[in-house]
Amino acid sequence: MDRIDLTSNQSDYAVFLPAISTFYATFIGNQRKDPNYIPQSRLPAGFTKDVEGLNYLDNSNGYFNYRWSLYSAGHATLDLNKPAPREAMLRDRDRSKSFLLGDSGGFQIGKGLWEGDWKDPNCPRATKKRAEVLSWLDGIADYGMCLDVPAWVALSQKGREKTGVNSYAEAAAATRNNNEYFIRNRNGNCKLLNVMQGENHTEADDWYNRMKDFCDPKAYPGEHFNGWALGGQNTADIHLALRRIVQIMHDGLLEKGKHDWMHFLGTSKLEWTLLLTDIQRGVRKHHNENFTISFDCASPFLATANGQIYTDIDLQDGKKWVYRMLPSVDNKKYATDNRKLSDALLQDGIFKKFEDSPISELMQVKDVCVYKPGDLNKIGKEGRTSWDSFSYALQMGHNVWMHIQAVQRANYEKDNGIWPAMLVRDMDKQTSTDIISEIFAAGSHSRSMELIDEHNRFWLQIVGRGGANSNTGKKATNAKTMFSQLFEVTEPVVEEHDDEFNDTEIDNLEKLEENDPLG
Repeated sequence: MDRIDLTSNQSDYAVFLPAISTFYATFIGNQRKDPNYIPQSRLPAGFTKDVEGLNYLDNSNGYFNYRWSLYSAGHATLDLNKPAPREAMLRDRDRSKSFLLGDSGGFQIGKGLWEGDWKDPNCPRATKKRAEVLSWLDGIADYGMCLDVPAWVALSQKGREKTGVNSYAEAAAATRNNNEYFIRNRNGNCKLLNVMQGENHTEADDWYNRMKDFCDPKAYPGEHFNGWALGGQNTADIHLALRRIVQIMHDGLLEKGKHDWMHFLGTSKLEWTLLLTDIQRGVRKHHNENFTISFDCASPFLATANGQIYTDIDLQDGKKWVYRMLPSVDNKKYATDNRKLSDALLQDGIFKKFEDSPISELMQVKDVCVYKPGDLNKIGKEGRTSWDSFSYALQMGHNVWMHIQAVQRANYEKDNGIWPAMLVRDMDKQTSTDIISEIFAAGSHSRSMELIDEHNRFWLQIVGRGGANSNTGKKATNAKTMFSQLFEVTEPVVEEHDDEFNDTEIDNLEKLEENDPLG
């Protein structure tokens, strides 16, 4: 397979940001520090760029190139003066040829992992963390999110106990404290996004009204935030998202050169990638030609952590669109099998379909299934799996390629008249593109809002994202969705998630080192 530059294939689509796993970045960074970190004998025979070939941000050495990514402060070594080889993929990237959005770690506050009385602006622990996060963002990221205290923090006992936040109102007040700190102490190296939260329409509207002034150049001349990051119900309900964007435009807070970026948190459904592209095009045409929408998810990494691999992309006209993930091959009998990975998967009937990536194209099945029967790992035990930790890293690289391909291919197909069922209205075959174009061409705030509301029945058929702390949108208001509703999977069904690694998944990935023959 020829090396493909996915950056050049991006066209004018909304930008997908893989939410990089520290586990994945560790292999790239540690290989730079110690060339023998992954022995040559462990690399796939087809690899010519050692582990650096997995680094898609490196447009010279990666087996494929894609310039955009997200990384969370919640997983990072925040002191950039402290050596952290595992983060070299991010710290040492060529900033002229790559883009990094820094997530400030509000998820860690919400889960009670960053302790402190966050509603107290003078709490030493909270103040120390604010300073560390802002310094990290200013030092490493092109854009970064303000440090929000999510509206859902009070929904968990641990969240309440560890953060001192016991209600939505206290979460909003705590976020204002953080925003004020960021406004006063930013150095301007990183452009900051104003994070919108709220677990229902009332909270989402109230949050916007409480926080919008931080993007106002009149309120904070020379210091205002530079764009928006939509979370909570704003990203679960396209009706609300459209109203939010139109309102932001009407308030003069989506202006060229001042507020050019908007990020949607944790968005993984292919249909939503098309909606976001339509919104981006509408805003660019009628309001701000520099406007960009991005969205992230950790699914390529989470899938592998749960033992799954992306097999194929299914974009049939009038059907549900999916990137298919299935339990990957894990059998010790393959440890001496020299067949190409995809050949073995198809010839042995493990999958009916399997699309190669520039990573899997270079792999043999034994590169995934490393352990033979009787092999002991480095702690002297025979494990049940045939995988070592590098097996996960290789499949993560494949999955990232497949997810980016799915997003870009979905946009291309839609632009060429192939549509998912969810985005075409049955009664008149009107599409989401038709309706969204009309909304942004309306010419007035009131007419745009009227059009959004007039199409309420259409928005009902568009299911939003899922996750442990988000709603699925109006079609299933306040319901929780399982992983299987986001992806088409075959057994086993994976636990629901927040497009962030939960504590168990992080522990599992860290424990892989105990089953790793490399170290």
